[in-house]
Order: sequence, then C-alpha cells, then structure tokens
Amino acid sequence: MSGPAVPPLLLCFHHAGAGVSAFSRWQAEFGAAAEVVPVLLPGRDARVREPRVTELASLLAELEVAAALTRGRPYLLYGHSLGGLVAYSFAAAREAAGDPPQAVVIGAVLPPHLRSLLARSAELPDTPLLRLLVRKGVLPPDAADAERGSDIFRRRVLPPLRDDLRLAQDLVRRAAVPLRAPVLALAGADDPVAPPAGVAQWERYAAGHFRLRTVAGGHLFVRDRALPRLLRTELGGFLTGLRPESSAV
Repeated sequence: MSGPAVPPLLLCFHHAGAGVSAFSRWQAEFGAAAEVVPVLLPGRDARVREPRVTELASLLAELEVAAALTRGRPYLLYGHSLGGLVAYSFAAAREAAGDPPQAVVIGAVLPPHLRSLLARSAELPDTPLLRLLVRKGVLPPDAADAERGSDIFRRRVLPPLRDDLRLAQDLVRRAAVPLRAPVLALAGADDPVAPPAGVAQWERYAAGHFRLRTVAGGHLFVRDRALPRLLRTELGGFLTGLRPESSAV
C-alpha cells in the first residue's frame, strides 16, 4: 500500500537587493498543495557574511543545494525580477541535466534580449543609481534624499543590490536556450521596469506552453498578499500532479 502523495516543491527566488521575506506567508496560502522553499542567495540576511554571487557559474554552484532537493521529486519555480532570471537559468540547467521543472513562473522582469535598464546600470555611481531606483519604484523616495537617510541606503542596500544587478547582467548575456517546461510570465500593470508588452516577449524563451498574465501593481507586486493565491489557482493542475498536456499554464 502506497503512502500519501508527496507535494511538489515550489522554489522561490527573490528580487535584487532583497531577502526572502516576501515569501514568508506563502506556505500558509499553499497549504498541503506544495512545499514552499524560498531560496536565499548569499550576502544578505542570515547569509550576510558570505560572498555574493555575480555570475552564472557561481550561481549554479550555489544552487546545487536546491538542485539536490528536486531530484526525484516534482517541482515548480517562481522568480521575481532578478529572481526571474535566476529561475530561468536554474530551469535551463536542470533541463540539461535531465531533471526539468513542471512549470516556471517568471515575474516582473524583461526577457534577456530586451536588456533591462536596471541590469545595465550596475556600475553607475551611487547617487545616479539611487535616483534611478527611486524613479523606477524599486526604492522609496528617502533613498535618494541626502537629508533623510540616503547614507543608510548607500551603506546597507546598494552593495548587495549592485552585485545583484551584476549577476543579472551576466545571466542576460548567457541566456540562450528556450525552456521545454511551460512558462507563465507575470507583469505588473503599472510596472515601469518590466511593462506587460516587454514581459510578453518571454514567449521567445518557451519552446512549449506559454502564457502572460497581467496583475495589479507596480514592480514589487510580489509583496501583494494576493499573489500566492493567484499562483495556486494558475498552477492548480501541476500542484495536484495532473500535468497538462495540451493547454498553456
């Protein structure tokens, strides 16, 4: 007699300059349908003293722990902004290794060939970079205000964020293969960094099923409590082990 079915893993990759706090409530929303695994990259939060990764080879070496979790178990990926590029890169590597994800969800990031403005801005001096991040809604207005705390952002926020942008640059340069797994791309209706028309072009990187879904909000809609509920609905067939053969995600 077989035991209870093991739920699929949902590996979640955070946006640039961030940790995994945006995913803290997701397990409660998914319940027994999936095991939510936020993946914390080094150089922040509990891993703040570890060297940050800034290129593909070191990223894939870092994600070997995540890869070990997926072997022999169904899994799905969600990545937000930088995390979307990480999810794509990880999925491509796992497909090449014969361990493909059931589905890949990419949120709030332009596809590699469109060369995001933020990814191209990693080497800007501090002040112009802070102003750009404020203008695009990535950081609050205080980040660029010398009298209201910009020094804190320069010392604590910019170093990991800048290295994350360097990582994004390298992932964009090395992206090439389309994914065989179904791809769902999410775009914020009011996102100035990755507008829906640009996010739609992730279809170029999907050899199989592709779907674009526009959601309310700006660039950081990952913080919206409605997002995990939406994903549970969108990924319902995969979460129950019923892999769609003829319909998009």
